[in-house]
Amino acid sequence: MKFAIETLGCKVNTYESNVMMDVLKNKGYEFVDFNSLADIYIINTCTVTNNADHKSMKMIRQAIKRNPDAIIIVVGCLVQTNHELVDTIDGVDIILGNIDKSLIGNYIETYLENRQQIKKIEDICDVDFEEMKLNNSNRTRAFVKIQDGCNNYCSYCIIPFARGNVRSKKREVVIEEIKELVKNGHQEVVLTGIHTGNYGVDLNNYSLAKLLEEIVTIDNLHRVRISSIEITELDDDFMSILSKSNILVDHMHIPLQSGSNEVLKYMNRKYDTKYFVDKINQLHQIRPDMLITTDVIVGFPGETEELFLETIDTINKLNFFKLHVFPYSKREGTAAAKMNNHIDPVIKKNRVRELLKLSKKLEVNIMSKYIGAQIEFIPEVYIDGYLLGHAGNYLAVKAKGDEAYLNKPVKVIIKEIKYPNLVGEIYTNVW
Repeated sequence: MKFAIETLGCKVNTYESNVMMDVLKNKGYEFVDFNSLADIYIINTCTVTNNADHKSMKMIRQAIKRNPDAIIIVVGCLVQTNHELVDTIDGVDIILGNIDKSLIGNYIETYLENRQQIKKIEDICDVDFEEMKLNNSNRTRAFVKIQDGCNNYCSYCIIPFARGNVRSKKREVVIEEIKELVKNGHQEVVLTGIHTGNYGVDLNNYSLAKLLEEIVTIDNLHRVRISSIEITELDDDFMSILSKSNILVDHMHIPLQSGSNEVLKYMNRKYDTKYFVDKINQLHQIRPDMLITTDVIVGFPGETEELFLETIDTINKLNFFKLHVFPYSKREGTAAAKMNNHIDPVIKKNRVRELLKLSKKLEVNIMSKYIGAQIEFIPEVYIDGYLLGHAGNYLAVKAKGDEAYLNKPVKVIIKEIKYPNLVGEIYTNVW
């Protein structure tokens, strides 16, 4: 039987979709593109915004229309928070929340036996970490999910309700998984989770910093990247590891969300702008070449033009490499949904546009500083005579070369910018 998967949302969803893909391939199913004719369609949903809900529902309907006789499976965050919405669509055969994705093969086999709808949405307020292991096929960058859930309850965010309590993968399982990935030729490991920096809070006297201390000692591991971390989690222990090990890359994604103290307070964030700026300055003292990307939400309830300008001012002080900009999306059940002074959608759209313009300016300014510089990057793909990949600080690099260089560290001299890439010339390799 042929199966297809459509994934919406974050890197954790992508990881879990890949786990499901591995499970079904190992059972003899054939993977095909979602736009192809398949016997099984899996839609791994997102619910972080209203737009994510709409896209998830659209993908479900498209799958049913493409093959009305197919087994339609809907899983993930939208199901976990609002399965009633999914129930409005006739033809969905298996409905799972954010538990048991790794058992997808068993659910399909059960459905094939009796052809009766299966629906399982469990309370995830107090559950254990669901062990998952991904057979990463990308020899450059391997993702390792180390954590799930979030206890922060930012006023705008539905994710704690969709993902449940904070729970961590056992340290020995993480270490063994990474060792196996390195043994199989992977150059870089990305640690990912819903609230990655909170790893270990549910374990006995353990933390992300202690996990990193062990990871960076693994033989032949070239890079470790953290998918995202909160500014409040850059404690002394974490900074110490960062100062001692160059295995941790010169790139971090640290969400700002707003550059206005008033808005941050109503968002229920755990810092103010001074704390954020001071931590970033401390980070750059330890790693002067660290590039930082961030998330910003515009149009939060009560965000006046003056408060929005405060955000722009804060961003300019921090000199981010790139901004990921999102218009505020009202999510029922969150504290922010009940607030007054919601912002007109046109104003939100204009503010998004303004910050995206600023983001490109920041990005090009930083890229221009690398003209003539020597950079090491790891080519990930080969297209039309060019190797394309990323440097440790996540600069996108392309260089003429041949496929023999793929998935190995290569040094280049940067010659020019062809946005969004830096174009380099290979002068040696380091393998």
